[in-house]
Amino acid sequence: VSVRRLMTDNGPAYRSGLFNRILTAKGIKHVYTRPYTPRTNGKAERFIQTMLREWAYAVPYANSVTRHWALANWVNHYNRERRHGSIGNLPPVSRIPKLCEQRA
Repeated sequence: VSVRRLMTDNGPAYRSGLFNRILTAKGIKHVYTRPYTPRTNGKAERFIQTMLREWAYAVPYANSVTRHWALANWVNHYNRERRHGSIGNLPPVSRIPKLCEQRA
């Protein structure tokens, strides 16, 4: 997978010179969402809601370290196994042909 464009909000971390120099060095075009327009960033906002519901608060973790280690498994599940209605009830990995070939 190669990244050609990155859309972010206008937060200070994304406006920093270092962040933008790294993107430029990698040949990635940086696009900002319109200020005060959360619907522009709707997919990211929806992902955050799903992540909070299905990972962060789904289980009463013993501590932050345990929650941290559970994240990698959840992300793998989200991308490789969890069905997404917006893409025909398939997992996101199905949208990347070379990865699908590797799994076969």
